[in-house]
Amino acid sequence: MSKLAEIDTQLDRKLTRNAEEARLTQAQQRLLQLRLVLGGLLGEGKLGPPVLVLFEGWDASGKGGCIKRLVSHLDPRHVRVVQFGPPSPDELRHHWLTRFWLPLPGWGGMAVYDRSYYGRVLVERVEGLATPDQWHRAYYEIVEFERMLVDEGALVAKFFLHISHDEQLKRFERRQRDPLKKWKLTPEDWRNREKRPEYEEAVNDMITHTDWPGAPWHVIPAESKRYARVQIVESMNDLVETALRRHGIEPPPPV
Repeated sequence: MSKLAEIDTQLDRKLTRNAEEARLTQAQQRLLQLRLVLGGLLGEGKLGPPVLVLFEGWDASGKGGCIKRLVSHLDPRHVRVVQFGPPSPDELRHHWLTRFWLPLPGWGGMAVYDRSYYGRVLVERVEGLATPDQWHRAYYEIVEFERMLVDEGALVAKFFLHISHDEQLKRFERRQRDPLKKWKLTPEDWRNREKRPEYEEAVNDMITHTDWPGAPWHVIPAESKRYARVQIVESMNDLVETALRRHGIEPPPPV
């Protein structure tokens, strides 16, 4: 069974509004505390490991909402959110991973990538923007890139938000009717929907070839936005606590 097919069986997971509010508030408070420890602003003052968080997922799967909940309680001086679109003409002159290097966090820092270098094996593969040789080679290049970061001490957290084809259509139609959100919906989004089988194959191949112990994929059932948001923040707390301990920093008890 493919990873997406496995998660398909979990898409009915959801939370009530009250449950989401209670768990999310608690998780966000904990993440704020852990973020201050990472930055050496709480505890013994030792800088924690760099934290890189990657978000991939279907169009309208809720990446923006999850990122908002992840960083909303953090001091904006302590976290950087970076969005990646198509490479510029100048960026195309360099190795394709170059543009993802400069925003990387240093020790004590945190960066969130809204879309990432995984576009090489997703949209660039499906849309023919990378040759078969290029995107096949990219699996190895990506894992080696992440291995270099992890070997230097970084935490690389990778999330893919999964929703069904039918749920995506409902969200597209809601966006189309909302005058303040319809700007998010483009003709390209509708074209991508028509290639869902090709994208599913690309996503499953991506997970198969780039899920490794140092930076595993966390595929989140996102049919319920409430459930997905809570899962993301709670998962990050677990990952950060583990990363701190790996570097000899014991996380403080929750406040």
